[in-house]
Amino acid sequence: METENQNYCKRHKCFFIPLLFIGLFVLSAVVMLLWNHLLPMIFDLPLITYWQAMGLLLLSRILFGGWSYRKHFEHVGHQDHQDFKEKLMEMSDDEKQKFKNIWKNRCCK
Repeated sequence: METENQNYCKRHKCFFIPLLFIGLFVLSAVVMLLWNHLLPMIFDLPLITYWQAMGLLLLSRILFGGWSYRKHFEHVGHQDHQDFKEKLMEMSDDEKQKFKNIWKNRCCK
């Protein structure tokens, strides 16, 4: 028996994959337009083609990461976030003030 989450994934996979490719093609066009509009004037670099822009986009993804899946990060840290919220709600006013002061000292050095 399939869970509701598995059914949701199967139903929406046929929409997600084409959107992924559309996004890649649109972002490649944006990279090409921005490169060709700005960099030749600023740094005297040559114009690039659409496929070179797509290559740059993919290379930057490989080298620098990014485009991380938000759902993945929400799932990984979701329980920790809930536990932290509950812990904060159970603190007294004095404990909350001590907590704020500790983090203020850590962050503002």
